[in-house]
Amino acid sequence: MPRKLPPNVDRNHVKGKTYLSFRIGKGARIRLPDDPTTQEFRDAYAAAMAGETSKPTIKKDAPGTIGALIASYRASGQYTALSETSKDGYTSRLEQIRVDHGHRAVAGLTQDRIQTFILDPLADRPGAALDTLKKVRILIKHAIGKGWLKHDPSLGIKRPKGKEIRAWTDAELAAYERRWAIGTKQRTAYALMLNMGTARIDTHLLTWHQVDDGACYRRHKTGVAVDMAISEDLEKALAATPRKHVCVLVTEWRKPFTVDGFSGFMRDAIQAAGITDLTCRPHGLRKTLGRLLADAGCSAHDIMAALGHKTLAEAERYTREADRKRGGKRAVVKLNEHRANKFPQTASTSLGKITKSERKTTP
Repeated sequence: MPRKLPPNVDRNHVKGKTYLSFRIGKGARIRLPDDPTTQEFRDAYAAAMAGETSKPTIKKDAPGTIGALIASYRASGQYTALSETSKDGYTSRLEQIRVDHGHRAVAGLTQDRIQTFILDPLADRPGAALDTLKKVRILIKHAIGKGWLKHDPSLGIKRPKGKEIRAWTDAELAAYERRWAIGTKQRTAYALMLNMGTARIDTHLLTWHQVDDGACYRRHKTGVAVDMAISEDLEKALAATPRKHVCVLVTEWRKPFTVDGFSGFMRDAIQAAGITDLTCRPHGLRKTLGRLLADAGCSAHDIMAALGHKTLAEAERYTREADRKRGGKRAVVKLNEHRANKFPQTASTSLGKITKSERKTTP
């Protein structure tokens, strides 16, 4: 879906190209930079709001700086080949790096400087720190390819540990199902994510054609095709869902959700179900499917196919946890059997004899 623009900014489509412009009422139309996520756009928009009709003078990033490196990367084929959704995520993080560190020289990057000046200020936000390190390493790889660097100065920096999104508990699943009956839009969204393992970016635009053909879709994040069967629970939820649009889930205005709109919709539904733990997130339903498949005895390859993983590593984690859980239960069963065999139910001592398990041999 197109990014929401600031007030008084319009998209103009001319000869197959889209332009952004500022206009209040029937006033003069002022051309703005094409990318609304950049500082150049923000400066031009602020000038237009202030009534300045001339294009503001933008200070270009000095050659050899991180800012110039970001501009070079964004003009590369590697960046332009990204999907539009991926570009949004990349652009947001790259722009933040440019604002905070664009003045720094690429040649002066060292492991210590990256850690001290770029990552340490994000210590209280491990998710942001991890994403920043990923983007810095992408920029470094681009710089090496351009001959700006001879080696990777980020080698040896440990990945910040973020909090992994967890699977839902059985109690949370039951609470949600009690609150949202089959036939409600909230239950249908839940059933799709829980039974197909779709992420929010895959769920919000799922079509009836995709679920009618047996839960077939392509993961937006990795491009991996997933071909599943419709489970009985999902079949019941879909059968009770009105078909108002080509997409399964639509807003109250009968339009498809945006990614952020769908996330907010699910968060509200979780809260309305009385689930107050903030670590219970919509994406956790995907993790829950992996756990349920492993508990059911599915192999790592089966889980990999169902969840659209590119490697076995993630799928094997589910099977390892399930095997550990089953192994713990088997251990207690064997312990009980061992104790029962050691102490017979009919004590032979009452007959004046020594039980075999307690008889001692003399040397």
